[in-house]
Amino acid sequence: MMPRVYNDPIGTGCGMRSLKIRSDSSRLLAFLLAFSSLSLAGNAPAAKITPKTRQEIIHAFSDELVFIRTNFPMGKSGLKLKNGTTTPNGQELQQLMALWGPAAKPGDRARISTIVIKDDHIHFEINGGPVRWKWYQHVHLDAGVSAQEISPGDPSANARGSYVDLYFDKYVPDLTGPELKQLLRPVFDFDSKTGVEAYLETVSPQVRDAIKNHHVLVGMNHDMVLYAKGRAPRKVRERADDVEYEEWIYGEPPQDVDFVRFVGDEVVRVETMKVDGQKIVRVDKEVDLGTTVAKQTERPATAPTLRRPGEEMPQSSPANPSTMPPVAPPAPPSGPGSDPGPQMEVATPATN
Repeated sequence: MMPRVYNDPIGTGCGMRSLKIRSDSSRLLAFLLAFSSLSLAGNAPAAKITPKTRQEIIHAFSDELVFIRTNFPMGKSGLKLKNGTTTPNGQELQQLMALWGPAAKPGDRARISTIVIKDDHIHFEINGGPVRWKWYQHVHLDAGVSAQEISPGDPSANARGSYVDLYFDKYVPDLTGPELKQLLRPVFDFDSKTGVEAYLETVSPQVRDAIKNHHVLVGMNHDMVLYAKGRAPRKVRERADDVEYEEWIYGEPPQDVDFVRFVGDEVVRVETMKVDGQKIVRVDKEVDLGTTVAKQTERPATAPTLRRPGEEMPQSSPANPSTMPPVAPPAPPSGPGSDPGPQMEVATPATN
């Protein structure tokens, strides 16, 4: 066999195969370049919001009526919304609601009163915004007879609303109206026609079905019972086992009568008296909302005190009465022309 020489001419078949390989490589390279360009375009950061979009958002969302999907506390604290999560939430939000009261609750209708677009978030105020105290609200005029407070006609001074700040990673991007509504979905409902529809969207399917069937579950809160049964014709406050409770009574004989018992904001017992005399009682929790029942606790044994260690209060024990002598009242001055002035009676502790 003759050795192959590298500068020998190549046959026709080999040339066609090499051209085909180069053509396939070119197409593969073009495909990879196109795919990489599309990937870079998809990962490209969104453009910042433009002045035109700012005006459109403020014009479209100002004075817009929405239904509330979460609790808004009153006072100076509002909500922060980022990546679909609101803060504060859970127990912290419940404490703010108990401390300041609700500005709006799920199912309530509210008005977006103010919109402010800042660098990395959009500020939405509802129902006039939070409480704002101005320096002149604490000014009093003393006319010598009575003090009078200066109360200027500022509608924002009596605001009883709240706010939510919609935060973004670095800056507010250029958004369309539907995109912004979707981002605000955890707090605002723009699509529901009634408050009941908006409220039902915020609860679990189990609670939703119970409300539609006008059925009360153990573990519901006040709002859920109101949507399920309406306002109770009768309410009774009682105390049992050192726990205060409130009972809502629905129905009148000869119909079924429901007794819904609340401890705090949670249903702990449902008793139904049937027409035929049968009594049905449910106390096991049927729905868990993550709330805790408020119970009264006894005073701890180590309550704060001003006494020193080992010191007892006077007459705290009959077997060990206090040895401190009683304080006698001061003797009135003697002598002619002396004015004793007003006398003050001092009560002396009784001795055993």
